[in-house]
Amino acid sequence: MNKNNTMQQNGIHRAHGWEMALFALNSAATNLYGLMLVYISYYTTGLVGLSVVIIGMLGTAMRFWDAVTDPFLGMILDKTNGKFGKNRPIMVIGNLIMASATFVMYHFLHLLPENYTLRLISYIILYAIYIIGYTCQMTVTKSAQSCLTNDPSQRPTFAIYDSIYGTVIMTVVYWMVANVWTPKYTYVDAAGETVSAFSNPAMFHQIWWTIALTSAVFTVLAVIGIWRKDRKEYWGLGTTQKVGFRDYVDVIKHNRPMQMLMLAACSDKLCSRTQGNAVVTIMLFGIICGNYGLSGELQGFLTIPLIIILIGGISGIASRLGQMKAMLYGTWGAMLFTGLNFLLCVFGDPKTFSFQHVSFFTVAFCVCWILSKGFAQLASYIVTPMIADCTDYEVYRSGRYVPGLMGTIFGFVDKSISAFSDTIVSVSIALIGFTSMQPTPETPYTSGIFWVTMFLVFGLPYIGWILNLIALKFYPLSKEKMEEIQQTVAEIKAKAAEEA
Repeated sequence: MNKNNTMQQNGIHRAHGWEMALFALNSAATNLYGLMLVYISYYTTGLVGLSVVIIGMLGTAMRFWDAVTDPFLGMILDKTNGKFGKNRPIMVIGNLIMASATFVMYHFLHLLPENYTLRLISYIILYAIYIIGYTCQMTVTKSAQSCLTNDPSQRPTFAIYDSIYGTVIMTVVYWMVANVWTPKYTYVDAAGETVSAFSNPAMFHQIWWTIALTSAVFTVLAVIGIWRKDRKEYWGLGTTQKVGFRDYVDVIKHNRPMQMLMLAACSDKLCSRTQGNAVVTIMLFGIICGNYGLSGELQGFLTIPLIIILIGGISGIASRLGQMKAMLYGTWGAMLFTGLNFLLCVFGDPKTFSFQHVSFFTVAFCVCWILSKGFAQLASYIVTPMIADCTDYEVYRSGRYVPGLMGTIFGFVDKSISAFSDTIVSVSIALIGFTSMQPTPETPYTSGIFWVTMFLVFGLPYIGWILNLIALKFYPLSKEKMEEIQQTVAEIKAKAAEEA
């Protein structure tokens, strides 16, 4: 008897390797739009004419809207059982909505009549529509994990592909923006003044077309990846579930693993979103180090070592010792090397950072940056398959298979907390004088910029990591516990089939 058949008898079902690889592109497809929206504040302040603080507050408000849409989509997803499955239609619909909303946003918003209220309301409406699409596609990434595979040793494999894709697309997008499109679309106007690429609509058009087309291709491939497993027999107990708001309350109150995972991952997400904000990147590399192109070059050097760290961590720790251990070790490693990088920036000279004239600062900063990012992303990427573990635990605990509910509960809390990242950045730079325009690579260096950047890049993430360590002390789903859960779920499913 082959391995797959034996595992089916034990209540375990596995995905083919290529299915795991293709379905992970669903996360990459949505992350591409997330990278596109990293630069939205420059578009709305530089071209549309909205204020820095208003855009920061709207970013927070839209994340709350994103959180509010999650529970409604979760209920729809758990009740869905159509001709094309539970997950595939929502993936495609979500991608189409995101493409349409961002196309109008980046191509026409700055062409509206110069009426502040009109442009502000139009931006809010378009962003709100975009969020609906983002919620659709991203929710499936979380919810479909449980039907893709329930093998505790295979589940972390998704995080390997997800981390590779995430690292590569981040590298390519940041490198293209910093090293290709920024120089290409920066120009000198008729008055002899240098106009930043971030004030040139052509660069935002370029970003949209590149990302939208790539995301569409990724979505098609992800649909192919989930096609075979998006069927009723792989949906927990093999039936659709009736889900209401009481179920959300019950899960939040009684599903301890989900409680702890939300505490760990959501606080971490707030800090990482703040650290990765485009304004923060420009202040660190463009102003403090004096060369914005360094961010793209560093991301290029980061790619291969980061992938090695992630693959080694996920396959060597998560698959063997469990996903909880992978998050724990990732958190400790991130704290260590982020602290070293902070000390290096404070006591060293960031202006000596150069890949043409390599200094001690260049070598030390790159080593610590690569290792801190590697460990931090190990802790971050393992979260998605951990949500699937929490979903299986809910079947074990209550007999309910509700992947949509589980994914959207996590998403609701995650987005509600991380919503404050844009406000944190906008308020921080407003406190040092940037109230109407944001810092650009041409902005002169000040001590205020230095210390605000140090706090946002190196100080704030520690809050998230400390909460990680606290939450993981109370997270019960070890690898051994998950094996016990899968056996029990198989027995519940067999009993339900006999009664039917």
